[in-house]
Amino acid sequence: MQINSAKDLKVYQKGYELAMRVFHLSQSFPPEEKFALTSQIRRSSRSICLNLREAWAKRRYEAHFISKLTDCDGENSETNSSLDFAKDCGYITVEQHGELISICVEIGKMLGSMINNPAPFLISDR
Repeated sequence: MQINSAKDLKVYQKGYELAMRVFHLSQSFPPEEKFALTSQIRRSSRSICLNLREAWAKRRYEAHFISKLTDCDGENSETNSSLDFAKDCGYITVEQHGELISICVEIGKMLGSMINNPAPFLISDR
């Protein structure tokens, strides 16, 4: 399968799925969390995909590509931690937490693989 866009990457699709699931679950968070956990978890989960799109645009420069992928990984870790808070505050169930953490772990593994082996994704000047 030819990859024409970051949207074609499985890691992007998983990140998007995570962000949308986080959005829908966070709609039921209490109003006092609107400018705290709700905003933070939505922002970090969305930033996985947003930074991946930036990384894709910088594929001509290996260091920039890896840097943006590292940003993706950081946002994924932040989302993972926010999910822990959401569970421990009783905003999501243990089952919901487990499902979303599993997606975070999968995304982290895919990003780690890309960071450790960026060559297949880079644009060559040749």
